Formats: sequence, structure tokens, C-alpha cells
Amino acid sequence: MMFRATARHPALILDDVRGAQKMLSGVARATALEGSRHLTELVGAPVHLKCENLQRTGSFKLRGAYVRISGLTPVERAAGVVAASAGNHAQGVALASSLLGVRSTVFMPVGAPLPKVAATQEYGAEVRLHGQVVDETLAAAQKYAERTGAVFIHPFDHPDIIAGQGTVGLEILEQCPEVRTIVVGIGGGGLAAGIAVAVKALRPDIRIVGVQAEGAAAYPPSLAAGHPVSLDDPVTMADGIKVGRPGDVPFTFIEELVDEVRTVSEDELSSALLLCLERAKLVVEPAGASPVAALLSDPKAFRGPVVAVLSGGNVDPLLLQRVLRHGMSAAGRYLSLRLRLTDRPGALATLLAALTVADANVLDISHVRTDPRLGLTEVEVDLHLETKGPRHCEEVEAALRAEGYRVIG
Repeated sequence: MMFRATARHPALILDDVRGAQKMLSGVARATALEGSRHLTELVGAPVHLKCENLQRTGSFKLRGAYVRISGLTPVERAAGVVAASAGNHAQGVALASSLLGVRSTVFMPVGAPLPKVAATQEYGAEVRLHGQVVDETLAAAQKYAERTGAVFIHPFDHPDIIAGQGTVGLEILEQCPEVRTIVVGIGGGGLAAGIAVAVKALRPDIRIVGVQAEGAAAYPPSLAAGHPVSLDDPVTMADGIKVGRPGDVPFTFIEELVDEVRTVSEDELSSALLLCLERAKLVVEPAGASPVAALLSDPKAFRGPVVAVLSGGNVDPLLLQRVLRHGMSAAGRYLSLRLRLTDRPGALATLLAALTVADANVLDISHVRTDPRLGLTEVEVDLHLETKGPRHCEEVEAALRAEGYRVIG
């Protein structure tokens, strides 16, 4: 399968992806394909997880970066490379450059997580912090390229980048020849475009579904308009797919080859990340969990066998803590209650004993005696509980009412 080349949209064919695969031999790992019993039961067909979160540098980005930098001329290599990224692309460029003996400079936002900054430096790049958002960081990197002659390595808008990412698609076909649907997160579109080019050339019957976060979904309006459309203010916890405008090059392939683009909410992303951690024992960043979020939101919409691409696992520990807490709340694993009881010795101990019998774990408790709304012999207790899920929440509340407790909120 080949596309008409123009100055803006160079052709990319299956042979380019196969060439990239040979180039990446011994550099990028052929990541594991793991089955998911829980998702298989939900979907009603086999579901496999393509674990690019276990790739070197923690994401698929090494593939495209290495292929792109490998293609530079000796003169271009001597000038060095520059990139802009909040994390995954930064680390991919840093490692690829080190492996190829090319000097790299990476611009990162001022607020970039410290573990990602440190990892990028350890892979050999000079890191410069600039700007509060990625767009400002990107502009600074491009100005640096113009000033110094360094080659700017775009995270998704180049045929070599797309060819490198397309090797994920070839591995999926090798590891799961019976696959019928591939679900992949979309930011700028490099990974989805590369997978689509490789897979559709060999198996046009396979359905490819892209996934975006609701607050950063530039592809649906772009596909409706027939050209890339910019979002004013993309907002999502999934920084790996938080891109305000589709890339010109990947948009061409996604428009022609990707069968559907779905969106998922922040709650669905949180629940998906929690599921990957608890059920699959895999640490995945929110962007990497987006295909799982799509499966959870509408499991019967996917024809199996299904492969969900976990694109990355570089999640900041503090964000992981917040997302897991949010995911547990979205999954109905937290219960907040306000009770009013008689203020007498042992009343609180009796309440806690009832919660023990109901098998609810107390996370936080507030005991209020001095509120003017309370009667002379009343006390109000705010409880934050960890439960086993929505049904258990109902059971806990019912058990408290059965013991005579007055639940007021």
C-alpha cells in the first residue's frame, strides 16, 4: 500500500516500516504481548496487551527517534539534534542519540516531573528547561535549531518517526496473527499512523481504533473538517496524548487507514490505569492506559481477538498516587458518609465495630461536637471508607442503617 507523495506528505510504505524494523534490531525490544483475563471476560473475546511500557526508556518513542536520527547525513549528525518534550520523546531522543554518537539537546517544560528530567539527562542529553507548556518549549527548541543548525527531531510529524513506530504493528502481527482489532492511543498521531501503515498493508481486514482523551481530542474535529484543526486549550492528565493539533504527516495516514477514533473521560483513564496495575501488574501512564479505557467504556464494541497497545509507563510517582486515588473513587471503591449519633461514651467505638463487621476500611474520620446545627446530646461523624466496589458501598450503608445509625449525607 502506498500513498501519493507531496512536498507536505511524503510517501510511506510497508517496506519503510520493514526497513525500520531491521534498523532497530538489537536496539528496541520486541515487547511482550500479555493476555488479560479480566478484559477478555468483559469483551467476550481474547484481549492482549502490547507492553510498550516495558520498552527501553519506558515507551515506544525510542523506535521512531532512533530511525529518524539514523537517517541523518554525517554533516547533520555533526551539528547535533534538538527536541522538545515533557518526557517520553525526550528520553527516546536522548538514548537514540547516545547510541548513535550524536550530541543531543532536549528542551523540557519548567514543570516537567523531576524523574523524567533526570532520566533524560542520564541517557546523555543536555536538558534545558523552558516554558510552562509544551507549545512554548517546542518554540524554544525550534529557535535553537535555527540558531545553531542542530536538526530538530519532531515527536510525530516525520515519515521516519512514523516508520519507526510502525514496527509495533509488525510485532503485533507476528505475536498475534489472529488479531481482528488493534486499539491504540492517539496524540499527534505518529504511533497510530505507523501501526496503520504496517497492518493495513498486510491485513486490511483488521480494524484499527484510535483513542483520545476527551479534553484533548483534536482528531474528531480534524477528521470531520478534512484537515488538522487546532484545539485552544487541551486539558487531560494523559500528557503523552495531550496534543493540541494533529501532525500533518500522520493525519494523512490516520484519515485513510484508521477505522474509528473514540474518546475517553478522565474517570475512564483513571479506572484503566488502576486495572492495569491491579489485574495485569503493569505500571502504565494515563496515555498508555487509554486503549484499556476505551475497552472498559464500551466492551462489546470491539471484535476480538483485540490487542490494546500500552504505549508507555513513564508516570510520575506523585501523579500515579493521585490517579490511583481518583481511579479507586471512579470505580466505587471509596465511600464518604456523614452520620449523626448520640454523644455518649463508647458511641464511636461501637460505630467502628459495626464498620469492622461490614468489612469497610476507615481511611479518615472527623468527630464534630460543637456545630450549632447539633442538638445538646448529638455528635456528627464524617467517614471516608475504602470498600470493595459499588455493591459493597451499598451493603455498608445498609448495614449501618440496620444498626440504627442515621445517615445524613
